[in-house]
Amino acid sequence: MDKNQAYVQNVSIEEIPWYRIGTAYGMASDFPKYFEEIWNMDSLASVKDALSEIMNDIEHQGTLWHSTPFAMIFLVRSLEHAVGETEERQIADYMITTLLDFFVLIAECYYDFCGEIEEGDAEDMLPFFSDMLKEEYLASENEDEDSVLSIYEENEDLFYSFWYYSYRVLLYARPLLEKLENTSYGEKAQELLEML
Repeated sequence: MDKNQAYVQNVSIEEIPWYRIGTAYGMASDFPKYFEEIWNMDSLASVKDALSEIMNDIEHQGTLWHSTPFAMIFLVRSLEHAVGETEERQIADYMITTLLDFFVLIAECYYDFCGEIEEGDAEDMLPFFSDMLKEEYLASENEDEDSVLSIYEENEDLFYSFWYYSYRVLLYARPLLEKLENTSYGEKAQELLEML
């Protein structure tokens, strides 16, 4: 297991400074609350709302954001949790179906983005997943949206890393997806596996 995979497997929600990383619509400050609602699976309505908020914030018209790779870690964990709950909770079925569809979209965004960047630029990712949380890449508490966007514009390696590491999270999820191949989710899991 490499350093990035170990990070993805072990990082906790509390270790991510959500209030300092951007989404399509501001900062990701509410993400811990949304992830808790998803994990608890108390009601279909709350799970739908929380998933919708996160998915709309981390992908917009093919663009991924600073929060995307970190949110992907916890969405994959939520998928694994839901798979373990399929016999007990109907909500799990909604989660699995929704997340698999969303992960296909993220993989498509990755391939679309890779097709647009120059070949030499593709090597300009940050070397480690956790590098995206270096102080120089984080917004201060009082920064506006334009200031946050300028951080991304000034740091192409950070910007490219949003796509690269979001995709890496999916690659690390291959064993989980392979477990779904002979289930009712097999077709969608296979579609995603073929993209990884």
